[in-house]
Amino acid sequence: MHPYRTHNCAELRASDVGAQARLSGWIHRKRDHGGLLFIDLRDHFGLTQIVVDTDSPAFAALERLRVESVVTVTGTVVARTADTVNGNLPTGEIEMRASEVEVRSAAEELPMPVAGEQEYPEDIRLTYRYLDLRREKVHANMMLRSRVIASLRQRMVAQGFTEFQTPILTASSPEGARDYLVPSRVHPGKFYALPQAPQMFKQLLMVAGFDRYFQIAPCFRDEDARADRSPGEFYQLDFEMSFVTQDDVFNAIEPVLAGVFEEFANGKSVTPAGSFARIPYAEAMLKYGSDKPDLRNPILISDVTDHFKGSGFGLFDRIASEGGRVRAIPAPGAGKLSRKFFDEMNEWARGEGHAGLGYINIKEGVPAGPIAKNHGEEATAKLVAALGLGPDDGVFFAAGKEAQAVKLAGLARTRTAEQLKLIEQDCFKLCWIVDFPMFEYDEDAKKIDFSHNPFSMPQGELHALETMDPLEIKAWQYDIVCNGVELSSGAIRNHRPDIMYKAFEIAGYSAAEVDANFAGMINAFKFGAPPHGGSAPGVDRIVMLLADEPNIREVVVFPMNQKAEDLLMGAPAAVSPKQLRELQIRLVERPGQ
Repeated sequence: MHPYRTHNCAELRASDVGAQARLSGWIHRKRDHGGLLFIDLRDHFGLTQIVVDTDSPAFAALERLRVESVVTVTGTVVARTADTVNGNLPTGEIEMRASEVEVRSAAEELPMPVAGEQEYPEDIRLTYRYLDLRREKVHANMMLRSRVIASLRQRMVAQGFTEFQTPILTASSPEGARDYLVPSRVHPGKFYALPQAPQMFKQLLMVAGFDRYFQIAPCFRDEDARADRSPGEFYQLDFEMSFVTQDDVFNAIEPVLAGVFEEFANGKSVTPAGSFARIPYAEAMLKYGSDKPDLRNPILISDVTDHFKGSGFGLFDRIASEGGRVRAIPAPGAGKLSRKFFDEMNEWARGEGHAGLGYINIKEGVPAGPIAKNHGEEATAKLVAALGLGPDDGVFFAAGKEAQAVKLAGLARTRTAEQLKLIEQDCFKLCWIVDFPMFEYDEDAKKIDFSHNPFSMPQGELHALETMDPLEIKAWQYDIVCNGVELSSGAIRNHRPDIMYKAFEIAGYSAAEVDANFAGMINAFKFGAPPHGGSAPGVDRIVMLLADEPNIREVVVFPMNQKAEDLLMGAPAAVSPKQLRELQIRLVERPGQ
């Protein structure tokens, strides 16, 4: 008999009754029923119930052990009585009557429970992550992650992509987020950077003549944590294709994403490949108040600025006359609710840092509320008709400078749908956001800058850059969004040096600066580069959605906390003076320390 196990803890069945078996695992739970001791033994695969008689040699050893101790138990498989069968366990028809036990590792008192799904402080969970990972839900999330990655690889290969690994130690780039820097011992005073993404390398692979590249790529960005973003590092399905249009990219990746979501959706519906909605950026910002729209939400925002120009409502009239915008957010059926709902929405908006939300409350076809009163009966009737509101609907209004109105309207759309329980459940709705503006005006710097990705091809190419208002130029840029979560950004790349120099010139960069900052890529493009494009859906975010988790740390094996600290390994940490001397680095105290 094997020294540790003949079966795993999810394997034994009624057909094994009468057989001798040996199991190894962790003591998950203990229950003392007088003359019998019941042990739930757990391993990676599942649970088996162990029964120990008081006269068994195994009783004394098991009785004194704490839960989470590791043991090997030998015994006979017996059938459970009909009234004790556990239909929730694959092994629920049997139990094992122990005759021998060997203690492999005795556990001390636990700092947190493993059995059950109790909420526990995150700092404790991350400090003892190896215990947290033993918990059923977290363990299942990590197994889901592994299967998702395997499925992504298989589907990409089936689509004709080849996997390559790109460097981890590379050069710092002035664009994008803040880099993690790595000092060089052999080149004192110089630093490598961990890649924020394999962007330049994957483009260089296209220049090198490889047609379709992908990898499950680690990316490193020194930025603050969010619910859908890990600080420090994350993984993405990075891919690039040569001689492709935007449509070609969409046609290649939609079957991969739709297929993975369908495979692991657990019965939820998924937008089929070939039917992802394509929503222009400007339309997304108008109708959804966001470039990451949740299409499960049926509410559509409207611009009603013209209704308030010259109206009797002085505040909105002034905003509209001074170039601001007024956006309307319908609230279907809200007219049946009390005024408290509308007042609470107004207070919520103030809590979000805005001046508030105006509203009209329609009860049995009669508009009421402060805006209806000030706007006038006839003008309000026209507004209600234009919005297509019913006799018991409501509508909120977000007003201010365009950026403020857009942001508040988007937040109010989500909040209203949540409060009214309008968001469709049990589905994954995927879409593309397309036609991003190539440039935007930076109010702080008082200059034109790139709005999305500086390496994207402008629609209209060089002709557009030379003849159009930069703020009117669209780029071949696109995002993939699922249920309000951005999975990735991508683009058809700018592969021509003349177009790249001109694009950077509009953003205030000289040709010399482009040559200095992006030497590897701009030089490569001078030796013949194919048209190419790609994207990089976030693996962590895909798994987060499939696992129905609100926080990305629930699907990362060893995540950092929100302060970018690894509480388990104690990183970041001080290093020895010897290590600093080897790197020729001297630490300088901050003022006030």
